[in-house]
Amino acid sequence: MKPMNVEQFLYHEARLLDTQQLEAWLELFTDDATYWVPLERNQKDPLETSSIIHDDRTLLELRVKQARHPRAHARQPLARTVHQVGNVMVSDEETGDITVNSTLQLVEFRNEKPRLYGALVQHRLRRAGDTFRIAHKRVELVSSEGELDGIAVLF
Repeated sequence: MKPMNVEQFLYHEARLLDTQQLEAWLELFTDDATYWVPLERNQKDPLETSSIIHDDRTLLELRVKQARHPRAHARQPLARTVHQVGNVMVSDEETGDITVNSTLQLVEFRNEKPRLYGALVQHRLRRAGDTFRIAHKRVELVSSEGELDGIAVLF
């Protein structure tokens, strides 16, 4: 298998989400990973202020299990999505981790209603053989301070 570059990895992650392969998506994260969707623009610390989502690996696992639970009526049907990843830029490589900044446009269709999200995304990736694993993912939604009407998707 040919080694995966950073862009291919981000596209692979998006494809797993769009095809509802949530367990495979979860396996992309390191055991000490964090997944953060800040509430405020340029928020510096997820522990000092409220966040839309601030999960560690255990909470991500629970989020995936809840999405699959047959009695999770608030999440049924699962949203159909298209993640469009762009402007991928490797900005830093320190202590073995690679910081990658990108943009995201996410189209969601659920309950006969389309929604569009835009975000600036930052991944901190760790090399894992011929691929990477996600040590940290921050999704800064353009509309984070507006009315979000219950987010039922993973970014």
